[in-house]
This record gives sequence, structure tokens and C-alpha cells, in this order.
Amino acid sequence: MTLNVLIACEWSATVRDAFIACGHNAWSCDLLPGEGHNVHRHFQASILDVLDPIYGYEHNGIIRYPNHWDMLIAFPPCTHLCSSGARWFKDKQAEQAEALTFVRFLMDQPIPRIAIENPIGVISTRIRKPDQIVQPWQFGHGETKATCLWLKELPKLKPTHIVDGREARIHRMAPGPNRAKDRGKTYQGIADAMAEQWT
Repeated sequence: MTLNVLIACEWSATVRDAFIACGHNAWSCDLLPGEGHNVHRHFQASILDVLDPIYGYEHNGIIRYPNHWDMLIAFPPCTHLCSSGARWFKDKQAEQAEALTFVRFLMDQPIPRIAIENPIGVISTRIRKPDQIVQPWQFGHGETKATCLWLKELPKLKPTHIVDGREARIHRMAPGPNRAKDRGKTYQGIADAMAEQWT
């Protein structure tokens, strides 16, 4: 069965293209321009507009998305949510509250299957604990980066290729103009596992 899958807050196309490779009708959405081979399957727009049940997302006057979504996989920005930024939380309470409201909005969508991905942080204490924490080294990448998954009607991911390594490359990444984008990109092995195991 072909599923309509919406990947929210993804510019890199890693997860979107993994689902397309498995034969599904997948679209990504982000405020940034999309990348990848299937860039025509990217909404450069707010996810709030794409999920609007009345107006939808229009491009040149034509609504471009499926009339229903079978699955939502969302990567909400972690700037005000993850533990690595905890030392600034007291000065950014309004921003954190807004970020948590956005996460709740995504979790509450009337879509049958939902996954929310984020690093370890305040979602666990302010909303609920994650259903699963995965590591890149469980999916063929010799690195550490604890990633939380909050799941609705989806199974926990099973490791596909446990490897040695355990390098904290992301944590040690040097400052630069693309650091935030590079740190937020999904590992290909995890994206492939999502596409293969969640469909």
C-alpha cells in the first residue's frame, strides 16, 4: 500500500527520499529550500500552512499536497528544547514555551501515524518521555548522537547494522555557517530504517 507521508521541518530530503525510494508518496516541508533528487516534492513553507485542513498549501493557485496524510514525521527545531542549550533556558522562557507549543501541535495532528524526533531535552520533562532513544551506531554509522522518538501508532525502530566507533563527531563539530544544518541532518541509516520499518 502506498502511503502519503509528510516529513515536517526537513530541508535535507534524507527521510523524504528514503520513503520515496520505498515507493511511497512522500513530501518534505521546511522554511528553507529543499535539497535532493526529488526537490519537486518539497514545500518551502510553514508546516502550519501545509497542515491547514481548509486552505492547504497553494503554489500558483493550485493546492499541491495529498488530501490526507497517512504519516507525519517531524523534526521540530531543537534550539530552545535540547539539553545542550540548557544554560540559556532561563533567558529564553518565552521561546521555549513557544517551541513546546509547536511540538504539542505536531503531536496532536489528526494523522494516524506520527513520529516526533528531537535530541534529549525538555520535551521529555514538559510533555512526556520518549518512546525510544536511538543512536547512529545502531544503524551503520560509527557515531554517537542520542536521538529521542515520540511515537503514535508506530513501532520502535529495530537496529539494522550495529557498528563500532562511537565517535561524538556532531558534538565536536567546528563552528561555521552550516553547523546548525549539518548537526540537524538525519543519518541515512536511521532514515532508511524509518522508511523500511514504518511502512
